[in-house]
Amino acid sequence: MMGDMASQETRTTTPTSIRTSQAYEPSTPPTRAWTTRLLVLGIVLSALNLRPAITSLGALLEEVRDGLGMSGSLAGVLTSVPPLCFAVFGVMAPRLARRFGPGAVVCAGMAAITAGLLLRPYAGSTPGFLAASALALMGIAVSNVLMPVIVKRWFPDRVGSMTGLYSMALALGTATAAAVTVPMTETLGGSWQTGLAVWAGLAAAAVLPWIPFVRQRGAGSAEPSAARQEHARVEPPVALRVTRSRTAWALAVFFGLQATAAYITMGWMPQIFRDAGVPASTAGLLLAVTMVMGVPLAFVIPRVATRLPHQGPIAVALGVCGLAGYAGLYFAPAAGAWAWALLLGVSNCAFPLALTMVGMRARTGAGVAQLSAFAQSTGYLLSIPGPLLVGVLYQHSGGWGLPIALMTGLMIPQMLVGVLAGRNRTVEDEAAR
Repeated sequence: MMGDMASQETRTTTPTSIRTSQAYEPSTPPTRAWTTRLLVLGIVLSALNLRPAITSLGALLEEVRDGLGMSGSLAGVLTSVPPLCFAVFGVMAPRLARRFGPGAVVCAGMAAITAGLLLRPYAGSTPGFLAASALALMGIAVSNVLMPVIVKRWFPDRVGSMTGLYSMALALGTATAAAVTVPMTETLGGSWQTGLAVWAGLAAAAVLPWIPFVRQRGAGSAEPSAARQEHARVEPPVALRVTRSRTAWALAVFFGLQATAAYITMGWMPQIFRDAGVPASTAGLLLAVTMVMGVPLAFVIPRVATRLPHQGPIAVALGVCGLAGYAGLYFAPAAGAWAWALLLGVSNCAFPLALTMVGMRARTGAGVAQLSAFAQSTGYLLSIPGPLLVGVLYQHSGGWGLPIALMTGLMIPQMLVGVLAGRNRTVEDEAAR
């Protein structure tokens, strides 16, 4: 895939496009092809690092709780930290990208993830653990917002395929961390600190591909045509009032509800299975199965979504799978554990669908940047109470009936707003009206 992108880039480079991009990179076609490959590598490595900080913690949550003396409610607070950080720091991403360039911001984000993952297991207290986690999540937050922007600006005619590649890598990183954290911790001596800290190595590797892009402040120049390249260079930052767009609000609520379901699943599903009598290593593997479903589907769903005039039916189909999975967790959590893990894995693919719709609901790179920041920051802000409520309900009810009922109830509005967000409209048109 990277070779195809590079060859296409080489074929379509013209003297005009070279002149308009000299501020960003060397102008020779071989160098441009190499730059495109490096950019794709950076996107993939970054995506691999956007969830291990969360799923590795979910797999070892019981050990972390015991080691730091956390109650169930405090653990619920811990599982609510990711969406809180995504909401607070994600809104800063477009402004930082305009000032420093998206490549520099993503590079700094990967460095923050590395530092946070390395520091948090050895903080020695719950506040220190939360602070180091927040550092890593800050890096994830800005990268979350800027990935659709980078895809739209550098690969405007391949939004579906590049979003699929990015989403597939994200799902692979999520699943790998969930699957191997527990056995790897046992192999490394049984210390949960070591089991969490080891993921800093993967994050450090993701810093390297972005270093050549640190000094590039333009929209990008790996686009496939001179006309698009020129447009990306001169496109002014339009002050788009996305709050006037119903589609933007529908997408933000859809993003928030799918994030609620995802972080409840990543933070609490292993504990649900462990309380049902499933061994810890198997519970981690079940979470990995849930996450790994996103690997093929995260590549397929964006490609299918970009070919449909309305993405609402996909949102409904994913929601139905989620309802079936929650029903299974309530009635037979251990007996049908693998089936429920598969169904919830399909349901969690609402995330790549949301990312794809962000790229489709705005016409320009500037519009995508503002829509991405608004939808993700607002959505993650809406998702904060979900994992916290699950922890409170679990502690005070002594079981999983009420938390599962909450998850089931939230899936219905997720499907409804998914239909609204999937309509063939752009936020620029709605904001103008």
